[in-house]
Amino acid sequence: MWLVAMFDLPVEDAKARRDYARFRKKLLAEGFSMLQLSVYARWCPSEEASQAYRARLRRAIPPEGEVRLLTVTERQFGKMEVYLGKTRRRPEKKPEQLLLL
Repeated sequence: MWLVAMFDLPVEDAKARRDYARFRKKLLAEGFSMLQLSVYARWCPSEEASQAYRARLRRAIPPEGEVRLLTVTERQFGKMEVYLGKTRRRPEKKPEQLLLL
């Protein structure tokens, strides 16, 4: 299954920009990949693993802005239509190697 993090965080002042950068760095440190500017996704081997990642991300959410966490199955994620300009691409594939949590 895939855990998708979507966010809209303010960047109007220096503190807000630091909060934005910290949250983005947390996503990257947790193994998320950027799908679009404020949309990141990570493959999780189980619902339990997804819940663990959700809990860690909840602790990193900045005080302002909006964050959405969504879990989708491999099948649902694979049905996503991805376009680069007018050219259709395949969605990202789950990692080939096993992850030890």
